[in-house]
Formats: sequence, C-alpha cells, structure tokens
Amino acid sequence: MPLIKMIEIMCTGLSKTCAIFFLTLLFSLPLGIIIALLRMSKNFIISNIIKFFVSILRGTPLMLQLLAITYGPYYLVGISVSRNKLIPVIIAFSINYAAYFSEIYRGGIESIPKGQYEASEILGYNRSQQFLKIILPQVIRRILPSITNEIVTLVKDTSIAFTVSYVEIFTLAKQIANSQTSFMPFIVAGVFYYIFNALVSFSMSRAEKAMNYYKI
Repeated sequence: MPLIKMIEIMCTGLSKTCAIFFLTLLFSLPLGIIIALLRMSKNFIISNIIKFFVSILRGTPLMLQLLAITYGPYYLVGISVSRNKLIPVIIAFSINYAAYFSEIYRGGIESIPKGQYEASEILGYNRSQQFLKIILPQVIRRILPSITNEIVTLVKDTSIAFTVSYVEIFTLAKQIANSQTSFMPFIVAGVFYYIFNALVSFSMSRAEKAMNYYKI
C-alpha cells in the first residue's frame, strides 16, 4: 500500500482519537475538582469513601476499567452498552483521569499558604468567592506542569480504545499492519501521536506563561 494512501486511511481515525482526547478532558478536569474537594471533606465517611474510590482507579489498569465498563453491564445484568463504543470509552477515560487529576488538585490546594485564606476573609470574600477568585487561580498555576504531564499521557492512552474495537488511529494502524504484513503503519501512527503531543505541549507551555501573573 502506498504511504500516502495509508496516511489518508489513518486520518479517518484522527477525529475519533481527538474525540476521546477532548471529551475526556471536558469531563475529567471539572470532575477531578469535585473529587478533590470531597476527598478533603471534613466528613470522615465521605473523605474515606472517596479515598478508597480513587485508590481503586489509580491502582488498576485503565484497560481493565475500560473493559469492565464496556462489557461488565452485559455479563452482570444482560444490558449491552457497547453499541456506541465511544460512550463507555469516554466514561472509563473520564473517571480514570478524574481520579489522577483530583490528587493533583488536592496537592495544589493544600500547598496554598493559610495566609491567602485569611487575607481573602479580611477582604470580605465568602467561601465560594475565596476559592474561585483567590485560591483556584493560584492552584492552577502551580499544578499546570503536572496537569500537562497527564494530558500528554492521555494522548498516548487513547490507543487503549482498540481493546474494545473502537476504530481510532492505533486500531487502523493495527488493521493495516496485519493486512499488509508491515510495521510501517505503526511508525505512521507514532508520528501522529508525536505531532499531537507536540501541539499539546506547546499549548500548555503558552498557558503556563499566561498564568505567570499568579506566580507567588
């Protein structure tokens, strides 16, 4: 198969790879904040339930979680949720990455000096305003490098979707490689992922510079 034709075929999976990437970020980033706040709750029961939940998600493979969400409902109660494979893929990826993001958020929040909270109270901010206007911008600035690392990992992890036959770039590369008995499709896929990650790294570096205003 000519290289140009191979690239054209694999480009058809690019939109699906991008769908996994952007939808996962859309759901996991805000969900991670919620999980982090619940994890830091003064309620002992809630805090420990969330801690246990996060430990499971971080302590088991994403591939296993993806298989469980895609095929588990069918084996447990006979309900198939795998007709549209994108739905279980996004659910699995979003929950998994939210768990990792939550720990990054928690570390960032706990790193803010108590003086920042006291100063915001003196200025008359309520708890919501205190968090959104004073604490959160500083937290985001501090955790951006760690968030960037997770986002770069996400780009590569999108390839795990092939385990449930969701046809993204890596799945197409595997299909072409098997049919052509060639390793070239995997090289092309690797170039795709590298360029994608280069764009992500560039965008996040610009974001870090933009957040320098909040650097302490």
